[in-house]
Amino acid sequence: MSNTDSPFVENPLGAIEEAARQVNICNACRYCEGYCAVFPAITSARSFSEADITQLANLCHNCRGCFYACQYAPPHEFAVNLPKALAEVRQNSWEDFAFPRALGRQFHRSGAAIALLAFTAFAALFALARFVGGVGDAQGEGFYRLMSHTVMVSIFAPAFILPMLAVGVGLVRYWRATRPESGGSRWLHPRALALAYQDAMTMKNLGGGHDEGCNFEDEDRFSNLRRWLHQAAAFGFILCFFSTSSATLMHYVLDWPAPYPIWTPPKVFGVSGGVLLTLGSFGLAWLKTRADRDLGDGRVWGGEMGFVLLLGSVGLSGLLLYGLGSTPWLDVLLAVHLGTVLALFLLVPYSKMAHGFYRLAALVRDAQRRIDRGL
Repeated sequence: MSNTDSPFVENPLGAIEEAARQVNICNACRYCEGYCAVFPAITSARSFSEADITQLANLCHNCRGCFYACQYAPPHEFAVNLPKALAEVRQNSWEDFAFPRALGRQFHRSGAAIALLAFTAFAALFALARFVGGVGDAQGEGFYRLMSHTVMVSIFAPAFILPMLAVGVGLVRYWRATRPESGGSRWLHPRALALAYQDAMTMKNLGGGHDEGCNFEDEDRFSNLRRWLHQAAAFGFILCFFSTSSATLMHYVLDWPAPYPIWTPPKVFGVSGGVLLTLGSFGLAWLKTRADRDLGDGRVWGGEMGFVLLLGSVGLSGLLLYGLGSTPWLDVLLAVHLGTVLALFLLVPYSKMAHGFYRLAALVRDAQRRIDRGL
């Protein structure tokens, strides 16, 4: 594929070429064929285009089991470090697919600082907002006295919808850019979606191919801890989304405004989701400090850590707001929680949060490949 034909913008071909070199070695060796979805996809091809390498990079879950098992890893002259090579391609692809692209590149260079600045600025604005007339609701209960439902919807609806549109643009770019040159089905098979969602929800590719887990943080110890923490964070986020969605329905359809009793869906989903999100996110941050940085893209370690901590802070601040909402700490906790949520929403297309969307798309693409080949 020539530079003029490439669907990528300023893609560093050095990263693509290095990943392709290592993938070709893996294709000849095939020792790791059962480890995850990456290796069956490798062995199904004889040559690898830029699109193929980008698809493999986003299919990789960076469990690192292949590196520790590889006989050609450094100090061998072949210097195979596939987790790192694919991580660099993956990171570059996210920057290229981001909309606008400039924001994607900037976050991945200064992610931790941007996340901290966004949270601090938004929290400060929400703290000052209570002194602005018309923001609160004198007749409201709980935190609605400080900021009315209408004001919150006016702020957070666009802050959610616009980033999701940006994510959608990125996914369209990804899908077009990773279209296999060998063709395949024109239409997406519904079963491909089902298989991809099943693999995503069970975190199948973090099982190490034998359900003993991966050795992400320790070369000599297999563990499912990273898999469980990912599931806790993912399901926690989904439950929090269900909490907000059910509260919206109760408010507009049932004419039942907040606050809600503990037994109602908003509280059941919100509290359980907050606990899972907090434990999963901070657990992943702790696990990240124990892992070898040389087996990932070291350029963005700080940005990834900043995002994980921000995600965990959303869950923790929400739980504290629920538990201490009737105390004098209400003002501070509401500002902190709303600040973290707004920062998280606006940074979704450019932070590590985007990996969930691209990885699901890669799983769908791989499931379609298997269906086309009758596997």
